[in-house]
Amino acid sequence: MNPFKPFQRVSRAPTNPRPAEPAPRAFDVASLYEGPLETGAAAPTDATPLDEKLRQAYFWIVNSAIISPHYDVEYNEGPPQSYVVGDRKRPLTLPSAQSYSSYVLLPLLTFATRRKCLLVGGPGRGKTASAILMGVLAGYPLRDVRRAMQHGHPQMTIADLLGNPLPADLVNAQSMDAIRIAWRNWLSMRVKIIDEYNRIPTRTQSALLTVMGDNYAEVLNHIFECPESAWYLTANDDRGGGTYQVIEALRDRIDVVVPALAFNPRFLEQLLSRIEQNLKPEELVPQEIVFTEAEVDRLGSQIRAVELPVPVRRRLEFFASQFELMEGAGAQFETMTKDVARLSGVEWSEITAGDDGRDRLKDLGCQTRNGLSVRNLMTLMIYSKGLAFFRGNPSVDLEDLRQVLPFVLQDKLHPDLEAPFFALPENGAYKTDRLGWLRRLFDLSCEEYDRLDLDRDDPVGNLGAEFDRGLDDLSERETRARLVRIEQLVAERVRGKKLYGHLYDDLLKLKYLHQRYTNYLHWLRAQ
Repeated sequence: MNPFKPFQRVSRAPTNPRPAEPAPRAFDVASLYEGPLETGAAAPTDATPLDEKLRQAYFWIVNSAIISPHYDVEYNEGPPQSYVVGDRKRPLTLPSAQSYSSYVLLPLLTFATRRKCLLVGGPGRGKTASAILMGVLAGYPLRDVRRAMQHGHPQMTIADLLGNPLPADLVNAQSMDAIRIAWRNWLSMRVKIIDEYNRIPTRTQSALLTVMGDNYAEVLNHIFECPESAWYLTANDDRGGGTYQVIEALRDRIDVVVPALAFNPRFLEQLLSRIEQNLKPEELVPQEIVFTEAEVDRLGSQIRAVELPVPVRRRLEFFASQFELMEGAGAQFETMTKDVARLSGVEWSEITAGDDGRDRLKDLGCQTRNGLSVRNLMTLMIYSKGLAFFRGNPSVDLEDLRQVLPFVLQDKLHPDLEAPFFALPENGAYKTDRLGWLRRLFDLSCEEYDRLDLDRDDPVGNLGAEFDRGLDDLSERETRARLVRIEQLVAERVRGKKLYGHLYDDLLKLKYLHQRYTNYLHWLRAQ
């Protein structure tokens, strides 16, 4: 028996069985001249759908390559079985629907969406092996993936990272334009791996930031345009460990942070089998789960086409609105934000000491030291779409957003550990469990959203939808009526109420609408 067979086998059974739906038939003008119109589904094809191929890759990796029995991305169809364990009464849940290991799923979604993933954990936990597998899935020979991987070290220069000018040109060139650059091969690859990125010197990190953020490399005024790529960075410790402090802008370019969980010795037999048969999973990746460049491009297009329904988007809006408000940071309404407080240089404790108008236990914004950026929100939406696509669904559901949110925001939303929430005994574990805290934070936001009944009663959202329908042929009388409604709603919202994050953002939206209608009214008068 060939010992490689068990490792190279890809199941022929569907990974996510469900009733087949007829594919929509695209309209083509040429078909009008081909005879009678045909009805029904498009002609069958032997090609594996890309979402199925992505799931096949996931299950091959999780069952044959990376030993990760931690099904922490949980889905349920009906109530799951749950047990209370230990002195701390922690729940152990047995999911009732297909669930996944974040350590394999998130890097794979990064591959599909061509984003940037940081794998964090102690030595020997498979971080580099996981990244290498993603390079092989992209169709590169294993030898090329290994040689193209950049290893961070304290002496790494920009030339080591990007490329060198040719020595003969340096001697003979009469101008900078005449100097040719020997660019590093890794710059042209669609999967880029940086091992131990926090050992790279600060100046070289700045050059890496340009490649990661803007997809080009620059040496002596020469530019190398890089293709859109999936990035994998590794670090043994991203909380201050490493040789160099990682610059803030570089950290901000990372889309998801995935911790490597501990190895379960109950799976030692699999390791023994690999030793005895001298097998390395990265050398045995089945050809059926390798993606061509065209397939990766189509993956991106199909993921972007996944719908993000309005009810899910509204809950994300409500969640994001909780965190930026800092009432004591500014004298003008627009400057009452945590970012203004951060840039001021005033001690955080001094600012929070004067923030005594709200219930600091109830207010979710009091749990963080910052708000969310545009990049954070865009990343949340694309990974939610990616997860929905991976599961074979045409639209994102709330659980997709809930599952990816902790990994996207783990290094982006910083907790204020002095907040009253963390002082409660039942919340003590959230001081160290950043993923659990973020998921709990989202659940609390959804509970408040339900309490306010915003799915059915959202006057600010209704006014925004009315404005989005356009101003064409809107009369002066109707414009004035809308301005009055906005002013009445503002007066109602501020009357005797504490200012919380979601109310702050609602008031800013109402001010925006008021200004747009005011400008339109001035334009009408000038006609």
